[in-house]
This record gives sequence, C-alpha cells and structure tokens, in this order.
Amino acid sequence: MERRSALAGLLYAGFAGLAGLAGFGHSSPAAAAAGRTAQAAAGPRPPASLLGDEIRRLPTSRKVLALTFNAAWDVDGIDTVLAELRRRKLPATFFPTGEFAEAHPAAVRSIADAGHGLGNHSYSHPYFDDLSTAERAEEVREADAAIRAASGTEPLPFFRFPYSSTTPESITDVNDLGYAAIEFSTDTNGYLGPQGGMSVDKAVERAVDAFAPGAIIQMHVGGNGSGVVLDAGALPLIVDAATAEGYEVIDLRRFLEAAPGVR
Repeated sequence: MERRSALAGLLYAGFAGLAGLAGFGHSSPAAAAAGRTAQAAAGPRPPASLLGDEIRRLPTSRKVLALTFNAAWDVDGIDTVLAELRRRKLPATFFPTGEFAEAHPAAVRSIADAGHGLGNHSYSHPYFDDLSTAERAEEVREADAAIRAASGTEPLPFFRFPYSSTTPESITDVNDLGYAAIEFSTDTNGYLGPQGGMSVDKAVERAVDAFAPGAIIQMHVGGNGSGVVLDAGALPLIVDAATAEGYEVIDLRRFLEAAPGVR
C-alpha cells in the first residue's frame, strides 16, 4: 500500500509546465521526499482507459501519434535524438532500464532536463512472464529508484515490458503497482542495425506504415553495441512523414490529464 500511495504523487515536479515542455526542476533529496509526501494524494495517475490491458494505441480518434525511445544499452544516439527533438520543439517519452540509469546517469538527466517524460522499462530487462509477482515488483521498484536518482525527477506512471512480453497476470501486477502498460503500435527495428538487415529507410517505412490515430512509435537511443544508431537518423524523416500526412506529435503525459481536446 505504501508503494501505491507513493505512486499517487508521481509527476509533482515539472508537471505543471507540461504544455510548454519546460525542463523539470531539481531539488535536494530531502526536499523531493517532502514534496512527494505532501502531494501523495493529489498527483496524476493513469486513468481507467489506460489500465486493464497493454496499450498499443492511445485512446483517441484524432490524427496524433507519440514518439517513444527505449534505453537499455549504449548512449550513442542520445545527443542526436535530443538535439532533433529540441530543434523541432517536439516531445517524446523515454523508457530507460534501471541498469541504464545507473550506468548512464548523465544521459538520463539530460532527458529530464530537456523536459521529456521518463517511463519505466524494468531494472534488468528480463522476461516478465518468467517472474513471480514479487520479482516483477522488485524489478519495477528498483528501476523507479534508479531513474529517479539519475534524473532528479519523478518517473512517469508508465511501464514498458522488456521484449514487449506481456501476459494478463503481469499487466495486472504492473497496474497494481500504479503503472499503465504502455507498449507500441510498431517498433522501427532500428536497434537491429545494418548487421540485422535494417537501414534508416526500412526503419522509417516501418514507422510510416503504422501511422494511425493514437499510434505509438517505438525507437531506441542506442545501437546495441553496434555503434550505429539507425533510429537517430530515422527520426527526422519519420517526423517529416507524420507532418506531411497531417499528424501531430503529442506527449504521452497528456493522457494523464482530463484533456477533452486529445480524445
């Protein structure tokens, strides 16, 4: 119950500046803890429309889509991705693992400083269907702590399953911890790199083929050790294609608000 209560206070830092994508404020650990306690009963939580199942398309009929990036390996593409998002004044949501946050705290802090949302991608990237309820909770809790420590902000109440391997039981466990299971409409597969038969053009094609109201595009900030981050090169082309087809790139955090304009 302590965990569920604490999660009710998520996003106290910087959430009010969401519309302008302002950078999150930083405070001392003591001040942050005090803020979480003071606002534990009032913070945004996933609405009912995002609970009970995995979310592969956002609940909207509008021509909007969301850009998301997983972060579990290297940081080879992070500067390029953040620079492109900054240049175009676009939001994205990043899903680091706890191990990534511990290994690359400066990268996670740079995401938060840029005003983007940080979800939870587990601590060690295991298959959740192989874990018990207690083990799943530990993965989520440890990742939450690592991401918070690295970023200086509260992570979002959004969880993305490693390998997108979901079961009804694991989704229930994640929901019970206060998280919506945010998956994706398509993965560009850019993380496979040239050695995996992928190219920038193929990554863009996979994204464009999935364009639909509420689409969630998954990319990666690293190249899984290959040194080539195809998604960093694909990002501007995906955004150009979305704009040409009349799509607006929106922030997943808008679905934590009662915002009729998004529906």
